[in-house]
Amino acid sequence: MSKTILIMAAGTGGHVFPGLAIARELVNRSWNVVWMGTPAGMENQLVAEAGYPMVTVNMTGVRGKGLAAWFWLPLRILVAYWQSTKAIFRHRPDVVLSMGGYVAFPGGMMAMLWGRPLVVHEPGAVAGITNRVLAIAADRVVVGMEGAFERPIAQAFANKLPRPKQVEWLGTPVRKEIALIDPPAMRYAHRDGALRLLVVGGSLGAQTMNDLVLAALKAMPEAERPEVVHQAGAKLHAKLVADYRDAGVEAEVLPFIDDMAARYAWCDVIVCRSGAVTVAEISAAGIAAILFPLPWFVADEQSANARFLSDRDAAITLPQLETKPEALAERLRGLTRERLRAMAERARELGKPEATVACANLCEELCRAA
Repeated sequence: MSKTILIMAAGTGGHVFPGLAIARELVNRSWNVVWMGTPAGMENQLVAEAGYPMVTVNMTGVRGKGLAAWFWLPLRILVAYWQSTKAIFRHRPDVVLSMGGYVAFPGGMMAMLWGRPLVVHEPGAVAGITNRVLAIAADRVVVGMEGAFERPIAQAFANKLPRPKQVEWLGTPVRKEIALIDPPAMRYAHRDGALRLLVVGGSLGAQTMNDLVLAALKAMPEAERPEVVHQAGAKLHAKLVADYRDAGVEAEVLPFIDDMAARYAWCDVIVCRSGAVTVAEISAAGIAAILFPLPWFVADEQSANARFLSDRDAAITLPQLETKPEALAERLRGLTRERLRAMAERARELGKPEATVACANLCEELCRAA
């Protein structure tokens, strides 16, 4: 008889994309997948496209939403408990997997109440509140970045919670085509000529990073500039094409990259943000990176993600608000393929490209032990 997993993930790519990677691996092993999300989250479209049934729970955060949100919170939690209980009894999952986020709290609590094995996976360098609470009594706790439950979080009360007794560092699951990219030693072996620079701005704050990178490239002597591929985003594409033309800097400017694995394999170094999924992908693929953490998160999660690599000589982290174009230009001019290859190899060691298979194996082990 086929086994069933209930995956709880909503809201951000850091929660949803690793969950989808695990789902695909388990489906290949003849498991059934049921998804728990929110009515309006990004997961609705992604899960529907993947073909998995989804149950929704009305659970969102209350930070910054005023007193009314706090007033109604107890009632909303009770409703979410009821919705989660119905989902558990309807689908009878053999394993429940929390990828973090608010929706996982009621589902995880009810899974433990009704005796369903619970796995907690934390993809970021700093574990969020939901996973910190669930990890106290979860059957297995897994992290994408070592030390996620040791690093402090912005909400002081969460730092006083008991820590999980055992945490397994298995890595964060990524798409199969990224995990299968040739290792750095093979990719760098016969390259010469100008360095290959991939720039991926992301959807938030992309304009600022786009402008910084272009200004840095313009400040470099033409003969020392790298070969550039720059993902601008659909809304900024036309403007960035014009900006590169006006600056006299050659680049392939794209609105979107369809085959990211191929671009990862092509580049010598990437300039990008440091969200949990991005860091997981460049680590699993073994990509040398210059990371610009998005500076506006309350808990500064992206800086912690970036430091996980840069503190281990696997990336360079630069603060966006303090970095001038001339400083970035000097950084780029000082890079060599030898150094980038060393960074890429170190990143791959930390990235654990086998994370998807390892997490799926863990779910199967837990199911057999139940």
